[in-house]
Amino acid sequence: QLVESGGGSVQAGGSLRLSCKATGYVYKDKCMGWFRQAPGKEREGVATLNTHRRTVYSDAVKGRFTISQDNGKNTLYLQMYSLKPEDTALYYCAAKRSWDDVCSLTHLEYTEWGQGTQVTVS
Repeated sequence: QLVESGGGSVQAGGSLRLSCKATGYVYKDKCMGWFRQAPGKEREGVATLNTHRRTVYSDAVKGRFTISQDNGKNTLYLQMYSLKPEDTALYYCAAKRSWDDVCSLTHLEYTEWGQGTQVTVS
């Protein structure tokens, strides 16, 4: 089970850190990632990270967001800086069992999902 937290409302230029706690069985070899969906738009990949901590970022967030993981706490993070109104969306944490060297940003490949946490930037 994946449980997100840390969403909220901020002004443009502000920062937020999202957390995703994994409980129950945790894959040893996996891809984990953050995805987002704005109203009326398709879900899109934001950032992913594999077991060896190799990261991938979408062009929209590169240089502003950082994905990281604390294995001891089974928690995935997304640190977001310089937030823009277009970053407003419901943010989801997702995971899949994988040995991929590079984790895809394609949401359809992911099998485990959290319930989402809202980020609103005004």
